[in-house]
Amino acid sequence: MSHGHSHGGGGCRCAAEREEPPEQRGLAYGLYLRIDLERLQCLNESREGSGRGVFKPWEERTDRSKFVESDADEELLFNIPFTGNVKLKGIIIMGEDDDSHPSEMRLYKNIPQMSFDDTDREPDQTFSLNRDLTGELEYATKISRFSNVYHLSIHISKNFGADTTKVFYIGLRGEWTELRRHEVTICNYEASANPADHKVHQVTPQTHFIS
Repeated sequence: MSHGHSHGGGGCRCAAEREEPPEQRGLAYGLYLRIDLERLQCLNESREGSGRGVFKPWEERTDRSKFVESDADEELLFNIPFTGNVKLKGIIIMGEDDDSHPSEMRLYKNIPQMSFDDTDREPDQTFSLNRDLTGELEYATKISRFSNVYHLSIHISKNFGADTTKVFYIGLRGEWTELRRHEVTICNYEASANPADHKVHQVTPQTHFIS
């Protein structure tokens, strides 16, 4: 039985078919630990902050008390900042056993603060989704396109016909490395200091993304 398809390559396979033994499977989907949850956004969520709850341990994916449901229509847009660089290899999307389950997922990399207006642009990869009630279907990404990701946007653009979309779990599989980027140190100078003998007050360095 086909588990759906991906436009332009990629596909879907059961997580149970993966090479890791069951006790290792949860570790494979550990990228949720590398998400900056304080800065994560879910646009069009019916309950504020509920979008963060679907990024949870693989072992807790069947906990149906945590979910996100769309508000005005069937679309959801997750803006997911990572705490380092990620090589994204696969995604699991788990929904309800009805028409509120997502039917299409579009991925965009490295577009912070993405809005629904930005979804008109060509995604980095699009997947047609099948209903997954157990968190077992993995959609494999084009690793060449997702090998240096510091921000991931997931656009749930369609469901199977319901007015709203419901998601219980999003699993991310891949590799994480510490960000290697230039740090800009903000320094304060005394206004009356002698240019030849001034004191520099170094504060906490702020880092900025360099594309």
